[in-house]
Amino acid sequence: MDEERLIDPDTTVCSVVVPLYNEEEVIGESYKRLTEVMEKEDIPYEIVMVNDGSRDNTEQLARAICAVDSRVKLINFSRNFGHQTAITAGMDAAGGQCVVVIDADLQDPPEVIPEMLAKWRAGVDVVYGKRISREGETFFKKFTAKMFYRTLNKMTDVDIPVDTGDFRLIDKKVKDALLQVREHNRYVRGIVSWLGFRTEPVEFERHKRFAGTTKYPLKKMLKLAKDALLSFSYKPLKIATGTGIFLSCASVIYLIVALILGILGKLGTVGIIFVALAVALLFQGITLIAMGIQNEYMARMYEEALGRPLYLIRDRVNFTD
Repeated sequence: MDEERLIDPDTTVCSVVVPLYNEEEVIGESYKRLTEVMEKEDIPYEIVMVNDGSRDNTEQLARAICAVDSRVKLINFSRNFGHQTAITAGMDAAGGQCVVVIDADLQDPPEVIPEMLAKWRAGVDVVYGKRISREGETFFKKFTAKMFYRTLNKMTDVDIPVDTGDFRLIDKKVKDALLQVREHNRYVRGIVSWLGFRTEPVEFERHKRFAGTTKYPLKKMLKLAKDALLSFSYKPLKIATGTGIFLSCASVIYLIVALILGILGKLGTVGIIFVALAVALLFQGITLIAMGIQNEYMARMYEEALGRPLYLIRDRVNFTD
């Protein structure tokens, strides 16, 4: 039987972290729905907005919200540092006994938060939102997302739940453990899974964006996929090595066969040259791919060795310390 979690009602119970990047069209509705949900819970809460270098009126609108609601806090980055880093900054600043991460676009409905809080009160450390449908997304995005999560689980030793995003609730002790991991190319949902605390899902239907355009176009999705794979798996290096061994063996066999055919006069000079060039180009391409994979790992090591901060804050609003 689960043991009910002890909650201190005299401190902030729940911190809601909302990363923002060019969200002027949705920030007002997002604030409205979040406050409606949290007010019904009747617990002390705060909303931590992180402005990730927005270029529209997001910052001005967020400041206006902070001016009328002291429970809303704002962190302004000096520039755009990325969605995963914005989530991390919000967690750094969160003072709640638990933390909910939710995007401002309302694709992940705030109305799911009470169910997450109920599971947290029952003793669950991590409650993640699991999408049972993805409204308003193309077949290509749905298919690639499905393949990505399943491929990632096969390539890593970390069990990362499929069909999930960053929409989740984590207990304070999970947050504290997560913030000890300061790697720059961050894949937060993967790090949370790697920590290994007790986890349960809450299923929901993902909606279309309330307004605006996605902040994760194909280019950013590919980078996130690369960060996830290279942060949690060395198998790309093993695959490159295995491919090199296979092609080396194949090349020896090819040379033996070509030599025999040449001796028997069954392969003309032009044919030998053409096949040799084709094989040489194939090997060169494989070699460059393997070198590229190695260089990706080396570049990440170099970036970590520089020791630069994950982000820089220009200013903060409604923080007392």
